Amino acid sequence: VIAACRAARVGKLVFTSSPSVVATDHDLRGIDESQPYPSRYQAFYPETKAAAERAVLAAHLVNWLDGAFEPLLADRGPERHPPAVVLTTTAAGLAAAADVLGRDDPLTRLRRPRFAAVTELDYRLWCHRHPDPEHRLHVNHWSWIKTRVPPQRWPAFARHALAPGECYWLHRTGTVGAGAERRFCHLWKWNGRHAVLLEPFVAEGVGRL
Repeated sequence: VIAACRAARVGKLVFTSSPSVVATDHDLRGIDESQPYPSRYQAFYPETKAAAERAVLAAHLVNWLDGAFEPLLADRGPERHPPAVVLTTTAAGLAAAADVLGRDDPLTRLRRPRFAAVTELDYRLWCHRHPDPEHRLHVNHWSWIKTRVPPQRWPAFARHALAPGECYWLHRTGTVGAGAERRFCHLWKWNGRHAVLLEPFVAEGVGRL
């Protein structure tokens, strides 16, 4: 399917995954986007769903590395050394990045020395230990969904009332460095089965967990 989309120049592919991609032999109640894939699957269905999910995420990452990577560095000027590009993402995104970075092709060989994918928490710890507030050494790009929005934050979104059993999700995306600072946040709701976009570009402090 991915190959057909590329051949036909289809710009968007909507893939529906399954919670079973993280299924293990113990209870997973209360998990969030930080839950990694299991080291071993109990059945073929979740294993193949996870493989498909990783393939779609990897294809998206390859397109991003091919099209958006260099523009992130375009405004830095010839006098500054090329920085690292740090992508903060979820456990599924890290698995897809590992798949891509493990390839031996011209694009990967070109991007690998200046690219890293880490979790949001690991990135914050790195910034604490190796401060680079002016982004002289790196550019940070992120795109991930926060599925645990603290209830004390819910009043800020009261214009979008929730039904019993629903909760808010925040899709955070942006770039810091590259001569600009772009932070965006999109508000969703989740009812346990379906996600619905409530409002794009909401005013929200992206820098806060």
